[in-house]
Amino acid sequence: MSFMYNPYPYDDWNAVNRPAVDDEVTDALVSGTKASADFLADVFRKRLETVKGRNCIVAFDGYISADWKRTINLIVQNLEMTKTEFEVIPFSGIYKKADVLDKELDYYVGEDKIKDPVSLFGKVYDKGFEGLLDEDKAASLQSELEHFKQGNIVKSKVVIVYGNGCAIARYRDLYDWICYFDVTPKESILRARRGSFGNIGDRLAKPVKTLIRRCYYVDFEVAVRLRGELLRDNKIDYYLASDYPDDIQLLPGVQLNNLFNKMVRYPFRCKPVYLEGVWGGTFVKRLRGLPEEMRNCAWVFDLIPMEVSLVMEVGKRLFEVPFSTFFQKEGVALMGGDCMKKFKGYFPIRFNYDDSYHSNGNMSIQVHSGKDYNVENYNELGRQDESYYVVQVGHHAKTYVGFNEEADPKEFIELAKKSEKDYTPIDYQKYIHYVDSKPGTQVLLPAGTIHSSGRNQVVLEIGSLTIGSYTYKMYDYLRADLDGNPRPIHTYHGERVLKTERTTRWVRENLVQTPRVARQGDGWAEYIVGEHDLLYFTLHRFEFEKEIEDDTNGKFHVLVLVDGEQVKVESLDHPECSYIQNYMDMVVVPANIGRYVVRNLGNQPVCIHKTMLKDGFIDDNQ
Repeated sequence: MSFMYNPYPYDDWNAVNRPAVDDEVTDALVSGTKASADFLADVFRKRLETVKGRNCIVAFDGYISADWKRTINLIVQNLEMTKTEFEVIPFSGIYKKADVLDKELDYYVGEDKIKDPVSLFGKVYDKGFEGLLDEDKAASLQSELEHFKQGNIVKSKVVIVYGNGCAIARYRDLYDWICYFDVTPKESILRARRGSFGNIGDRLAKPVKTLIRRCYYVDFEVAVRLRGELLRDNKIDYYLASDYPDDIQLLPGVQLNNLFNKMVRYPFRCKPVYLEGVWGGTFVKRLRGLPEEMRNCAWVFDLIPMEVSLVMEVGKRLFEVPFSTFFQKEGVALMGGDCMKKFKGYFPIRFNYDDSYHSNGNMSIQVHSGKDYNVENYNELGRQDESYYVVQVGHHAKTYVGFNEEADPKEFIELAKKSEKDYTPIDYQKYIHYVDSKPGTQVLLPAGTIHSSGRNQVVLEIGSLTIGSYTYKMYDYLRADLDGNPRPIHTYHGERVLKTERTTRWVRENLVQTPRVARQGDGWAEYIVGEHDLLYFTLHRFEFEKEIEDDTNGKFHVLVLVDGEQVKVESLDHPECSYIQNYMDMVVVPANIGRYVVRNLGNQPVCIHKTMLKDGFIDDNQ
């Protein structure tokens, strides 16, 4: 699930990882935009001096919203001072015209107000950057670069080609160096909201929501795939972390690999992203000391793989990369080979908190779609399953799941359609089953199950992998959003994916399970709290006084401290590889760690929620 339309502009620097970085990495890190530009200018100039009679051809590619111009201007100033010849070529001139792209991409991001009233959904674009290029212009650039590549040049120069997609395979071997300007997903969305960039090929600005939707289904997708190719094939010569335009940090590709190879041996935590919402609560805001001016905190993206970042301490500096960049490079060590094959290199489970603690209402009554529906309608990776684990509650907290045994689901659907059109209220509790929430309640929500997290609780939401977010609101209590606009209802899709046979009895037998012992010993136990044939992940809980040992057995684990003060997650074979985990932190234990121990550093007993892929997940076809 993605679609981070409005992240709160706040950086949580508590999630810092401190691997024992090699001196070569620390020494190679260049900090500051001017220092990085001067470093690159010196590299390019020395190339001209040592390889006589040849041009130096460089690609500046990057993630969507990357800003190359400031760095290029500084490089140009440096080259001019040393009377070095140069030429700068913008790759943006190679794309198809905006009106042509809009027409061709209508299949992926066209509008249908009946099926999708506010245009949230789309189809995942699968043609790569090549599908966005004007072939005549692309061929002309190729010829130009081939000409520049020839030897025996009397007056050689530095040639910089910059723009999204300039490092595609077609041109890759024509460059002497590839520099990649990465941007974290949160910063990319904030730049979109500031109007800092447009969609690929655009000359005029689109409305921000149109821009972001196009990004998720097209622009981000092609950029992620290209970045993955470059990382996999070790084609990035210089990696630039470019979230902060005045403080870009540069690492040579060899040392980026060195850093990632070290980091993947450690348990680690990603940097969260926080979002306000109409039903948002206060618990996480208070727990983590979020800014007072935040109206509330509804969603806490602690481990939404395509939305969070990874912060590492390198010497005295913090080096931040998108989490997706990390797992694209270290996928096998992080997730295991079978996982990489099954999920095509994506991190396959997502984690976040839904906080409605002391809020003004429930989450919407909603449902998600399954694999066949998602593939057919959205060209998606698979189905959208979810689960809720209750972490914190106030009085009268409830979790809604399934239909009441005596209710008529068809009647509810008809009422929902009517409400969508004329804003009539629905007595939803007449139709929707609920369980009383208490800490430790685990609710499974396979695709097709109607559900909602009620007010006055914090739930740990764990779900399956999709690029987009396919939440079909069936009823939302006639609420407006935080901007005062009516919240969208999606009965067209919802009606088509609802499993109306999932009523009270089936829910109790399948979706709200009694914990059962998986293994136990003196002062510790591991329970299975949620597992079902309809889900490819399994949900467990550690309970212990002092410590508990486990083994990844080639599959990553995600640990969440849901009760307790502080623990240390430590590799048994390499005790120096550890992470200190605080209450409600989410920590990833990479597949390659193997045996590990969790030690209690607090005074009270500990409960840790553990998620991993089920045995046999490779054969899952749901």
